Amino acid sequence: MRLYLDPGHGGTDSGATGNGLLEKNINLDIALRIGTILLNNYENVNIRMSRTGDTTVSLQQRTNDANTWGADYFLSIHCNAFNGTAYGYEDFIYSGLSDSSPTARYRDSIHTEVTRVNQLYNRGKKKDNFHVLRESNMPAMLTENGFIDHTHDSNLMKQSSWLQTVAQGHVNGLAIAFNLQRKPDDSDVFYKVIAGSFKSRENAEERVAFLNSRGIDSFVATVTISGEVWYRAQAGAFSTRQNAEVRLNEVKNAGIEDAYIISEQQSTVLVESTLMED
Repeated sequence: MRLYLDPGHGGTDSGATGNGLLEKNINLDIALRIGTILLNNYENVNIRMSRTGDTTVSLQQRTNDANTWGADYFLSIHCNAFNGTAYGYEDFIYSGLSDSSPTARYRDSIHTEVTRVNQLYNRGKKKDNFHVLRESNMPAMLTENGFIDHTHDSNLMKQSSWLQTVAQGHVNGLAIAFNLQRKPDDSDVFYKVIAGSFKSRENAEERVAFLNSRGIDSFVATVTISGEVWYRAQAGAFSTRQNAEVRLNEVKNAGIEDAYIISEQQSTVLVESTLMED
């Protein structure tokens, strides 16, 4: 399955705004989580994104890119705004399609799974003439994940756990719609969240103290790499990458932007990231 993920807006186009949030950031966060969950857990999934950072991409660039790549499905992630009075979740397919079209059937599965978990009022399944729905050569869907200017919805958007849950809802729907097969579980692998690696134990302890003060349980762990001892501020170990990703986002939201995940199997490091020199 070739999925084109489109986080709406970006760069000079912030999208909707409200309650201290920018739509472009929420869209990107959810889309990145969708991609991570799919790649980590499902077989034969290829993903291309219209943007992976805060960049400006035109609507035509998005659909041209998806069409040229030959995507099987186009999924555009958005959230909404309307004077602070409207609230809830809704999604769209192209207005020229029937309710019995493949696009509508795919949307039915995703709509059901997202609304099952997102804690938002269900505004229903809708149709419109949006560019990304009209100009994409493949089945396409646009989801509006709450109203950023509504207090209830925006309070959810500020929670890393909610963003992860919404992403998982999209993935659950995609898995049903496209009959995706899960990768075999490997119970021997576990995932550690590293909030910094230091040559100085004192610096590692300072990082741990900061995290604990923010309510994130962490401790100092040591590892020897190429004969050198490093001190890690570790913020948890998890049996699933999904749970590790949730903790990673909590750490980054606390201001530790260089945090990362390593996966280990029977004490052997499988994935490593850049070490800091202080």
